[in-house]
Amino acid sequence: MERIFEPADISINGNRGWDIKVHHPSVFRRTITEGNLGLGESYMDGWWDCDDLEEFFFRILSVKADEKIAPPVHIIGKWIGKTVNLQHPSRAFTVGEKHYNTGNDLFEIMLDKRMIYSCGYWKETNSLDEAQENKLRLVFDKLQLQPGMKILDIGCGWGGAARFAAEHYGVAVTAITVSTEQAKIARQQCAGLPVTIEVTDYRNLRDSFDRIYSIGMFEHVGHKNYRNYFDMVSNCLKPDGLTLLHTIGSNQPCTNGDPWSCKYIFPNSMLPSASQITKNYEELFTLEDWHVFTYDYSLTLKAWYKKFEKQWPELQSRYSETFRRMWRYYLLSFSGSFRARSIQLWQILLSKNGLPGRPCIPR
Repeated sequence: MERIFEPADISINGNRGWDIKVHHPSVFRRTITEGNLGLGESYMDGWWDCDDLEEFFFRILSVKADEKIAPPVHIIGKWIGKTVNLQHPSRAFTVGEKHYNTGNDLFEIMLDKRMIYSCGYWKETNSLDEAQENKLRLVFDKLQLQPGMKILDIGCGWGGAARFAAEHYGVAVTAITVSTEQAKIARQQCAGLPVTIEVTDYRNLRDSFDRIYSIGMFEHVGHKNYRNYFDMVSNCLKPDGLTLLHTIGSNQPCTNGDPWSCKYIFPNSMLPSASQITKNYEELFTLEDWHVFTYDYSLTLKAWYKKFEKQWPELQSRYSETFRRMWRYYLLSFSGSFRARSIQLWQILLSKNGLPGRPCIPR
């Protein structure tokens, strides 16, 4: 472990914020044999601590120290991901039940006022609420929304984006989610607006729309289903339509997700690479824009973490200390990953037949 940490300038039982303090010696064997699964579970169990967990992960991932460990759990995961469709329709609602149904009270405390659970756009702002509104305007301006249009929101969360589109752009929105708890709040948020909230899998859609967007949902589609996703969007999108994909991305093609995050946070999740996306929309769509703002997700996660820790006294009667450590590990490890550019954040704008003239894509 010392040899692995050395390039990242991380010490065991050191006195700097990013050094780790070991409380149980078995953490070493557990990490070497199980990788991030063992490292994360041992943190949840209180076997080690770190004052600046985000900086710890930034340093580890910046020097690719994680690649020096190849535990059996990773090899098995890759084999399963290649042979089994982990995102089969029969498993579509698993992530909703496991993660998004965790508790609306948790997400209400952690997120912005619209409960947008995806990367904000921190251009010229230090406010989480403004960053999320910036992101929504960015998405809908790229899509060139016009009053009266019929819009599809795939993976609508708690309805904040659908409500914003209906209120500010005069459109009618069909919004889908796989979480019953999200749907409850989404229907409340969108009451009185031309917004329909449905609990269904995206593969069940058959209607026709002027515009289609997906914000933070594609990570749950899976490599065996990418073409099916784009086929569905193509079939549901009108000939002059536009679609926007807002997704976390991987630096290389993969067939499975991180073992720890799949077990505790996002079951069956998997990050698409650029090549996995492009080869699956080819012959269906024309690429109009590919926007990268990865660092903004690090800022978003740190904002969520600050709110979560500040409001923990309101949550601790309903959630355990182990849950608190799990959630902290999730938010700060992801923040460090984005900051190190180990994973990416993309907005991809596609048209069915190409935009005419010289389109001006908002930034």
